[in-house]
Amino acid sequence: MEENKKKITTFGLVMMIITAIFGFGNVSNAYAQMGYGSIIWYILAGVCFFFPCGLMMAEYGSAFKDAKGGIYSWLAESIGERAAFIGTFIWLASWIVWMVSTASRIWITFSALIFGKDTTQHWSMLGLSSTEVIGVLGILFILISTFFTTQGMDSISKVGSLGGIFTVVTNIIFLIASLIIIFANHGQLAQPIHGIKDFITSPNPQFQTPIAIISFVVYAIFAYGGMESLGSVTDSMDKPEKTFPRGLIIASLFTIGAYVIMIFMIGFSVNYNSVVAKHGVNLGNITYIVFNQLGVYLGHSLGWSAAASHTTGMLITRFVALTQVLGFLGAMFILLYSPIKSFILGSDKRLWPEKLTSLNKHNMPANAMWLQAIIVCVIIFLVAFGGSAAQRFYLILTDMANVSTSFPYLFLVGAFPFFKKKKIEHSFVAFKNPFWTNLLVIIIEIILSAGIIFTCVQPILDGDFETAFWTIAGPVFFGLVAFIFYQVSSKKHKMK
Repeated sequence: MEENKKKITTFGLVMMIITAIFGFGNVSNAYAQMGYGSIIWYILAGVCFFFPCGLMMAEYGSAFKDAKGGIYSWLAESIGERAAFIGTFIWLASWIVWMVSTASRIWITFSALIFGKDTTQHWSMLGLSSTEVIGVLGILFILISTFFTTQGMDSISKVGSLGGIFTVVTNIIFLIASLIIIFANHGQLAQPIHGIKDFITSPNPQFQTPIAIISFVVYAIFAYGGMESLGSVTDSMDKPEKTFPRGLIIASLFTIGAYVIMIFMIGFSVNYNSVVAKHGVNLGNITYIVFNQLGVYLGHSLGWSAAASHTTGMLITRFVALTQVLGFLGAMFILLYSPIKSFILGSDKRLWPEKLTSLNKHNMPANAMWLQAIIVCVIIFLVAFGGSAAQRFYLILTDMANVSTSFPYLFLVGAFPFFKKKKIEHSFVAFKNPFWTNLLVIIIEIILSAGIIFTCVQPILDGDFETAFWTIAGPVFFGLVAFIFYQVSSKKHKMK
């Protein structure tokens, strides 16, 4: 029976990797922060982080293919249960921060879908500022989504697959429209290139110092995040020792190439100073700004009237917003229960209060999910009501998400040499030389550490202590909570 099970082919693996990793939001964020200067960092992150980490995750997944705890099981078998508990708790924190960010950003998406542009900065209610209104709406969104998910109504997550189809169409629209624009304008770029310095420096005043530029590596690493979700597929392949590296090489070249080409192609229609640097543009709405400008500039390039060009921009913006809504909703209804359920069921049940490990009649850890929802809502409230304007609000959310997503890889990559020493039998082996494996791990750890540290230090140097606090708060807070929680629980149950 097992032999007749359909195996994942190289093409299937390539599509899985690209779908899990690539996101146009990473393209627009890169252009907003560094312009053409972001390209070199995306290449370096792809070569030095994405590819080797993908091979490491594949080895983990191959060795622990039957483990229920996901990365918790990987870490526990490699570096012990305490470090695994802390590392996985921080990994869970990255998804909590993602929920905080998504619950806030989705209202920009709804606005773009309904009005064809971001109007959230003009929303007000009962004397609340626009950022505070977004915060209240984000809290309501989390509470309502959690309620439906705990009742087993997670079928809405299936709209995510439809969103995937729309995402492909969106990227095709971007590519075709950009090519039409560059041909119609005889090769003239909206964002001109003045020399090689444009690919090294940033037009953004916030990324002028060496520390600020190096901190951008976290944005680049975030663009390749999610590899741990692919680690468990190696045992569903025919000849994984050949299929996985082949598929990873193809997917890596495609993903890195797609990021590089599409960042460059934004410059076909978007002038940085006249579009991105304008008041009201932030990391929450930059994707819709880019696509709206794409439509407007396409119309101008083809000689259409101003009204027709404006309408084209709004139509494309609405289509992109619909794509994002489907993707956000699909992901939210899965991530509200999947990471926390995997963590709780995969770890030692003695570590958790009985109420958190119990499943309701819909097979959902409802109590744990409601605790998670409360934490998410508290963070949304504190950030939204912290007095930040929209631009800083979305910068804080972006930096929080980037650092929280990058932090768990310090554990996953750092544990890899210990995993190799265990000599656990597994079908897929990519790293055979201990010296080169350890050297590669050290290099990746240095890159990760430098990016995270500089991302946290830069706001302090700028005097922006609020952004600095929230950027590092997630991993540090959840790491401390995990350490204390584990110490208390293990002593209570006399665990080793």
